[in-house]
Amino acid sequence: LRPLAVSLNSFNGFLTCADGQRLFFKTHVEQDGIIGEYYNAAMLAEVGYPIIQPICASTQYGQQLLIYEVMESPSVFDVARGLERQPDTAMLTRLSEAQSRADDHLFTIYTKSLHAVTAQENAAQPVHQLFYHRLMGGRLQRFYGDAQAFTLPNGVFDARELRRKHWTINGSHYEETLDDIINRAVVLLNPVRDDVAVVGHGDAHNGNVFFTGSGLVYFDPAFAGKHHPLLDLTKPLFHNVFAMWMYFAEEEAAKLTIDVHADGERWHVRHDYPFNAVRRMFWENKTQRVLVPTLQMLRAQGTLREDWRAFLKASLFCCPFLTLNLTGFPPKISLLGLTMAVQMGSESIEQRSLIDSLLDTVEQALS
Repeated sequence: LRPLAVSLNSFNGFLTCADGQRLFFKTHVEQDGIIGEYYNAAMLAEVGYPIIQPICASTQYGQQLLIYEVMESPSVFDVARGLERQPDTAMLTRLSEAQSRADDHLFTIYTKSLHAVTAQENAAQPVHQLFYHRLMGGRLQRFYGDAQAFTLPNGVFDARELRRKHWTINGSHYEETLDDIINRAVVLLNPVRDDVAVVGHGDAHNGNVFFTGSGLVYFDPAFAGKHHPLLDLTKPLFHNVFAMWMYFAEEEAAKLTIDVHADGERWHVRHDYPFNAVRRMFWENKTQRVLVPTLQMLRAQGTLREDWRAFLKASLFCCPFLTLNLTGFPPKISLLGLTMAVQMGSESIEQRSLIDSLLDTVEQALS
């Protein structure tokens, strides 16, 4: 077994066959799953995704396991983290160029695979396991039910109490509580609706993409299917840009300055979590080359949801709030995770948050 920081809800490792051949395996572990089958690698390959094909696959829920030939190239996750720890302008340029080519190709796949889906077809897609089913299944209650407690820099608080707080984060005000955000996300992310879909990987964060000599190559299509393009973009938009605290909690806590004080039911939090050049590159490539053109395409076809921004923010909210249990992190990181959930899920008032400023730029590109 090979423990990896990037493997938040999965495990992987190596196996050796009787003839001495060494192989790699990976499985995704998703409690409360209701989707019957995962791992549609062939579907991705058919529409042009450069994806590593397994040599053996078990795709039935509860028994899902893929076996691959060993891949020697590094993941984009590892390359990016290396650049954060030791800047290398030439390597960052190479990575950015590869990311640009991959994102241009991704948009081409979106344009070719965009089609209408019925409510029944939409609801059956595996990607909803990452968003709606985490909200509606047992995970939300297990993580943040009334019996759960957070240990934060300013004390110990039960989850029910924190879900009802109002927040001011780095000067940005939020009128909605976490309970408000959860309730809206349940409505917005309900997949039982006629919609549009593309063929998408569903979980294409950098840990599931390899940086090879011929470009970026996808891996581990656990949630691949035919789903809305905004859901397809959610994981890379959040995890590649905002989430290093989630993968390297102790390391990030040692660098983080975060302060909080209460004013009645409102908490005022300030932190210095960075938005560095590597993370900005990922955001700009994905939004300029995929998100904005996709929104423009949907609008031109008359299929752009009027609530597309709220829909995207609801799915982004699920990433910091429901990928891992925030009560299990060091106190400073638990608090940072809560602020990330609020910022992703709610609109900032007066002073704009980083995510809202970035999405404002996306909206301006549509006008």
